[in-house]
Amino acid sequence: MSLLEKLNEDMKQAMKNRDKETLGVIRMIKASIQNESIKLGKDTLTEDEDLTILSREVKQRKDSLQEFKSAGRDDLVKKMETEISIVQRYMPEQLSEGELSEIIQQTIQEVNATTKKDMGKVMSAVMPKVKGKADGSQIKDIVLKYLN
Repeated sequence: MSLLEKLNEDMKQAMKNRDKETLGVIRMIKASIQNESIKLGKDTLTEDEDLTILSREVKQRKDSLQEFKSAGRDDLVKKMETEISIVQRYMPEQLSEGELSEIIQQTIQEVNATTKKDMGKVMSAVMPKVKGKADGSQIKDIVLKYLN
């Protein structure tokens, strides 16, 4: 089942359950997918492209979450946390910190990285391996830890 089919299925269920929050988030995801397919000039997107869109949606919400926390907007913080959890339902299972560290260590050895100057090489090699399965800032922190 493609992401779009799953979203349509869940949208129908959210309508039946009168779950406005879930329905709103699903509609936003579908709109992002639609916009991306128009931009790329395709009828259907690949799984990788779907994953990129979902990752972007989560990142936008996490950025908003930080803004709302710093502004003391607890009502909006709760809303963003709910939206993040809804979007994450459609993403692959996230890697644990141990699994991520292992992948990063292997990649550092593969690209022969030794200093912080090699960070770009390591990040560009790691990101395709963990696409959608880990947060970029978490990856960056772990890479920095190993390159010190």
